[in-house]
Amino acid sequence: MSSNGHSEKKDPVLVIVQLTGGNDFMNTLVPYNQGEYYDARPLVNVPQDEVMPISDELGFNPAAERLKKMYDNDDVAVIQGIGYPNSSRSHFRGMDILHTCEPDRISTEGWVAKLIQRLDPQSENPLTGVNIGRGLPRAMAAPGVTATSVGDLDNYGLMPDIQAEEDRNRDLEIFKRMYTPAIGAGMVMDYLRQTGIDSLAGADMLATVPGGYESTVEYGASPIAKALRDVARIHTAGLGARVFYTNHIGYDTHSHQPPVHPGLLRDVTGALDDFLTDLREHDAAEEVSVLVFTEFGRRMKDNGSGTDHGSGGGAFIIGEHVKGGLYAEYPSIKPKDWLNGEDLQHKIDFRGIYGTMLEQWMGVEPEEIVVGEFEQVQPFERTMFSS
Repeated sequence: MSSNGHSEKKDPVLVIVQLTGGNDFMNTLVPYNQGEYYDARPLVNVPQDEVMPISDELGFNPAAERLKKMYDNDDVAVIQGIGYPNSSRSHFRGMDILHTCEPDRISTEGWVAKLIQRLDPQSENPLTGVNIGRGLPRAMAAPGVTATSVGDLDNYGLMPDIQAEEDRNRDLEIFKRMYTPAIGAGMVMDYLRQTGIDSLAGADMLATVPGGYESTVEYGASPIAKALRDVARIHTAGLGARVFYTNHIGYDTHSHQPPVHPGLLRDVTGALDDFLTDLREHDAAEEVSVLVFTEFGRRMKDNGSGTDHGSGGGAFIIGEHVKGGLYAEYPSIKPKDWLNGEDLQHKIDFRGIYGTMLEQWMGVEPEEIVVGEFEQVQPFERTMFSS
């Protein structure tokens, strides 16, 4: 087993950050020189003189200043216009599709779970896949696949056995409540019977991690900062974790978007910047790549206070060996090109972005995992296979 950060051979590691609720990509990477943007969003826009330009047409929201810093350092690939045909506007179904890569049917196998199975087919290490947060994301769930989930790394090792058992049972109950409406109680219970408490058993191995970690990086106080700090602590402990998953909630900005969305961007981009800095301090950055995604974009027109569910969103790939820049194509914002008269048209399928990370970064054939062949981007200047 490789000890990332503590041995000559380093296995590639994937960190997935889910922006839950539907991040407004258009107000994250702003088409600041196109009048159609300001016409469509008279109340929910980023003023042209506040945008941080990266080209003649596009610039970052000023709240994403630390993302732009990483972008300027060639550490960020921005994937534009992500989506899939007949995009669902339902949070539950939309995220379900992105978790299983199955837009046309209900699936019981998450794409990350299938990756974990490829990386550790005998389930020898319960820390091959680690979720930081409550419950277990659908992406990490599949019959016969074990993934570890831990909600509070600092306090976990201090819990008496009975409290730890209760904590695990709460997480499993959250999983059951989340997924029974989509796939039925029978399938959920089958999954829990097969994996049960074992899906969280690896948390026992994490009890000593906090005591072995030191860093000069001072993360922010937000939940995403705490989660990414936990990822850094587990990764640098050299326990063989290969896939991490966490989420940042609050992006469903139907109302009060102007005051809310910038705060979300400041929190997540600051946490990502601190995370990369922390990994570099520990000589543990070269083997890590981060994928930041969301379930859908928002509609072209504001609703007077926020924006409603739409399509044509975006993602970010962040890491030491990323070729910084823009990838795929920003959707046209001209009214004649709007989908259904109100949406951005996607330019690249999300499954191609997953395929990019699977094949180019993790060294795993993607077709079975993403259920098909899809166009990929080329965001890496170097990988663990070409170094």
